Amino acid sequence: MARPRSDEKRSAIMAAAISIISSEGLGAATAAIAAEARVSNGSLFTYFETKADLFNQLFIKLTTEMDAVALEGLPTESDARSQMLHIWRHWLRWAVSCPAKRRALVHLRVSDDITPASRKTAHQSMIGMAAVVDRSRKNGELRNAPLGVVIALMSGMADTTMDLMIGDPTNADKHCMTAFKAMWRMLT
Repeated sequence: MARPRSDEKRSAIMAAAISIISSEGLGAATAAIAAEARVSNGSLFTYFETKADLFNQLFIKLTTEMDAVALEGLPTESDARSQMLHIWRHWLRWAVSCPAKRRALVHLRVSDDITPASRKTAHQSMIGMAAVVDRSRKNGELRNAPLGVVIALMSGMADTTMDLMIGDPTNADKHCMTAFKAMWRMLT
């Protein structure tokens, strides 16, 4: 009879995958992930059918977490600029405070192992953020651009800003605000 699955072991595998992927990339061996999680390689495959399954579930988890943090405490009665600033600050702070998660997510975003279904699930988890972006651009130059293009531009600015914030923590807030002002001008 198979042993029941443990939420603790599953969480340990996910945490280990974040650590290993962020440092070694997507080519990292599942044995390294299992060793970091302190489970056998066979146990890893009790929780995830394949390495690609692990990657897809991790991609969804990280994207969902990032979106939840960005939207946490969103001032729903505020104007679009205030809401966008809230999302921007929380998004960047999450990435700067969780560098391994950010690096793992960057690797996973470009992976061919991430299925269209997982990408769709991840995009759906970000619908709240996308709605604020869409409202923010309604009168701007990008109002007719596909929302995916606008979000990709924002993500590029965010990634650059995150790197600046990590490299220059003394001026992290300044970098965050400077980039926000540029991003806001782009939207509006």
